[in-house]
Amino acid sequence: MDAAPPDKKLVRVIIFQQPYTLRSSGEPGETENLAHAVDELMTQIATRASGGDPTRIAVLACLHLADKVRHLERDSSALLGRLEELDHKLADLLD
Repeated sequence: MDAAPPDKKLVRVIIFQQPYTLRSSGEPGETENLAHAVDELMTQIATRASGGDPTRIAVLACLHLADKVRHLERDSSALLGRLEELDHKLADLLD
């Protein structure tokens, strides 16, 4: 028997001067903080990029965020690998 999905709350945010109503299963404040961070990123990109086409700004923001995710995934993988090495060394010391 599957558990019922958590209740989703409506959260109203503004990103790059556009209002959005989002459904969030998490804390509304967290969704608002994420929207604010995306809004700030898009605004920063718009001030540096030539032309203010919102779609172009959104794509550049997505690329920026995807790059951050890729770096975090690499760092996480490296840390997990290092933890495994340390775990093996500790196991050897305890034997």
